[in-house]
Amino acid sequence: MELPEPPAVAVEASARPEFGDFTSNAAFGLAKVARRAPLAIAEALAPRVEALSALATSVEAAPPGHLNLTVDFWPWLLGPGVPSFPPMATKVVVEHTSVNPNKAMHVGHLRSAVVGDVLARLLRRVGASVEVHNYVDDLGKQVADTLMGLRHLDFPHPVPSHRFDDFCWDLYAEVARRVAADPEWQARERATLEALERQDNSTAWVGQLMTDRLVQEQLEDMRRFHIAYDLLVHESDIVREGFWARAFEDLSRSPRLVHESTGRLAGCWVLRAGDDDACPPEAGGEDPRFNPDKVLVRSNGTLTYVAKDIAYHLWKFGRLDRDFQYRPAGGSGTWTTAHVGQEPPVAFGHADRVVNVIDHRQDYAQDMVRLALAALGHQDAAEALTHVSYGVVSLSPATAAQLGVDTSAGRPSYPMAGRQGIGIKVSELLSAVEAAVEASRSRATGLSSTEVAVGAIRYYLLRHNLSTEIVFDVDAARDVHGNTGPYLMYAHARAASVLRRVAGLATSGPPRTLSPAERALARHLAAWPSVLAEAAAAVNPTLLATYAYRLAEEFTHFYETHPVARADAASQPGRIRLTGRVQQVLQDVLAVLGLPAPEEM
Repeated sequence: MELPEPPAVAVEASARPEFGDFTSNAAFGLAKVARRAPLAIAEALAPRVEALSALATSVEAAPPGHLNLTVDFWPWLLGPGVPSFPPMATKVVVEHTSVNPNKAMHVGHLRSAVVGDVLARLLRRVGASVEVHNYVDDLGKQVADTLMGLRHLDFPHPVPSHRFDDFCWDLYAEVARRVAADPEWQARERATLEALERQDNSTAWVGQLMTDRLVQEQLEDMRRFHIAYDLLVHESDIVREGFWARAFEDLSRSPRLVHESTGRLAGCWVLRAGDDDACPPEAGGEDPRFNPDKVLVRSNGTLTYVAKDIAYHLWKFGRLDRDFQYRPAGGSGTWTTAHVGQEPPVAFGHADRVVNVIDHRQDYAQDMVRLALAALGHQDAAEALTHVSYGVVSLSPATAAQLGVDTSAGRPSYPMAGRQGIGIKVSELLSAVEAAVEASRSRATGLSSTEVAVGAIRYYLLRHNLSTEIVFDVDAARDVHGNTGPYLMYAHARAASVLRRVAGLATSGPPRTLSPAERALARHLAAWPSVLAEAAAAVNPTLLATYAYRLAEEFTHFYETHPVARADAASQPGRIRLTGRVQQVLQDVLAVLGLPAPEEM
């Protein structure tokens, strides 16, 4: 007799505490197998679950079949503060940021960096081995345009008062304007791209010097936000080391790779994803996300971004019989791919899983990479490639107007446009928020204004759902009240302050019944292990931000209604323990979010 699959059982915090602390759907999953009504099953299960549970004080059945559990949180308060997870054998490569090295970074780039950094921290927290990559596209059009400006424009700029990436920000916008209007500059752009990819000429040398300087300034910005990388992967090294040549050798044997001989794509190598004679329907079908003629190699022999990304992902998963050269990238522990290198301290790549944090405009390109992996026979790698897609960052009308954008159309948001020089630079944003924090301080002690500003910006970019567009407003980013990073940091500082005042007092005593506010706080604290696990499984940092804000709210309500230092002898031990648990969990939450956990603000 074949046994049925066990039903999925969920235990969740109750939406209405008067019906218990937690509720379970166990009876609904068993109803089909047992052929009984869910309520009857719940009534039969309730006394058995109560007898088996060390913490449940009551388990009751409720229509139409819920199991409601009321918990004694006192033994839980005596247990460990934060969860531990066993180390996993899984190695995860997380790629994020991946900004074109041709100008200063703006706040839209920072969203990718912050989301990716939190995901890396989260996956490490639950036991995975994580390697963080930053992909340096040093062969793209954006690099070519800035390079043309350096070589062919006498562009006036007050060098002593600006960083190089600020200079390139304005230079790139000027070159982009000329390329859009002038066939001569368009031809120059094509020639520059070809020279960069050949890598055997002075154009490529100057391009490398330019991108190296810009990457270093981008890394400086990221270090201010406590964002670090294990490996910088240069696109030029993917070409130099022959990764694409090796990938093409295998891919050319697939019916999905076609050399077009006629039409607008004549001379191009194209990855077919449509349902046609060359491609079986199960591989692509009518899915509108797939373009049936994605160019990998242009007719002039240059490679598209997707071609190089396919080769890069084969290497990420350890499916290429070759490797990069490496060298240290400064003294921060970061390494970079290089033309001539040395033995790194660890073996890079060879991932079991890959997580790419890239905005939704790259959904199609990521699908093409996944399709190519499958076409090459690496279906397991295709399934282990996760694209964390997120909405772009645009500007609010007020912020756009401050930047000189025409907002007379009355739109709710305005896109940033690097080619037009429109956007909020990361360095300028940090300075603006830091100044706002400094102006609002009542005393100079505690966490620095810079660190408060970093926490405010990071949380601002994390609290929105990944799929939504962030309509960025400078004034909102400067706000330090309400659902903000400083509010979370202040909650931790408040808990630390309370614990300093009660240091040395007794934290053990006879069990007692917790008040509704104490129970609500304990219930939320107890959910932290499951929130960690759920956020890691969903690769969704917004779940952490939501949990953190609710925890800060619950603690604030407890703090304002339940004295700790002045509590009576019966209540004080439990309240000290509860405050200590808040401090421990908040410290853990803030560490995963990449925010400081200050002892005082």
